[in-house]
Amino acid sequence: MKIFVLSKDTILIYALVILVLVGMFTVGTMSETVITNATAPSEIPIYRVNTDEKKVALTFDAAWDDKDTDSIISVLEQNGIKASFFMVGGFIDRYPQSVKKFYDNGHEILNHSDSHLHMTDLSKEQVINEINNCEGKIEKVTGKSLKLFRAPYGDYNDKVVALAKEQGYLTIQWDVDSLDWKDLSADEIVARVKSNVKSGSIILCHNGAKNTVAALKILIPELKKEGYQFVKVGDLVYHEDYTIDNSGEQSKY
Repeated sequence: MKIFVLSKDTILIYALVILVLVGMFTVGTMSETVITNATAPSEIPIYRVNTDEKKVALTFDAAWDDKDTDSIISVLEQNGIKASFFMVGGFIDRYPQSVKKFYDNGHEILNHSDSHLHMTDLSKEQVINEINNCEGKIEKVTGKSLKLFRAPYGDYNDKVVALAKEQGYLTIQWDVDSLDWKDLSADEIVARVKSNVKSGSIILCHNGAKNTVAALKILIPELKKEGYQFVKVGDLVYHEDYTIDNSGEQSKY
């Protein structure tokens, strides 16, 4: 029997080779994990639409009182445009006559949850109930419910968007925030919107805000002069064959 005796230098070389191989395996495994996590899909709502046409959607969140219903309808009618109203179930309960007025004047009535809660704080069952209960109330007043949903406060996560999708809904955010709910002046609201709007924008306003109507009287004609066409958000977004990138821009295949 032959006995091989390894020198210290040989043992050191073998040890270094083993360390290098182990290191390569570890780095490869870590890299694979990082790539996998980086490419894991996230549920992103629609913030704006990729379009070459100068189309924008004027949207309102309706959760407060209805004192300005007639004023909003009037300014929209005077300018010959239709808008989209995301309504809370509680608002529909209190003011069904206002909901019907908006609807009868050709505006969209859309889902803004039943109770205006932070959806990310809710369980799966609660999120589904918030969406479906509001849907039922919309259908009771208008006879139909369009499958577009906006989370209260714009508060969403993967769970909320995925659950909305399971109920057949697209989740809609916005890329132009008027901040009218902060009681900005009409001129400040107009300046904010005009400095951020572009083709495919979704503009966020609120009913029941102090200077919204006054701002709309200035804003709508000015944007129309710039060539913008106002459409309902349901007519702006794509309902099939689309992608949504990480910024929330929806594009057609």
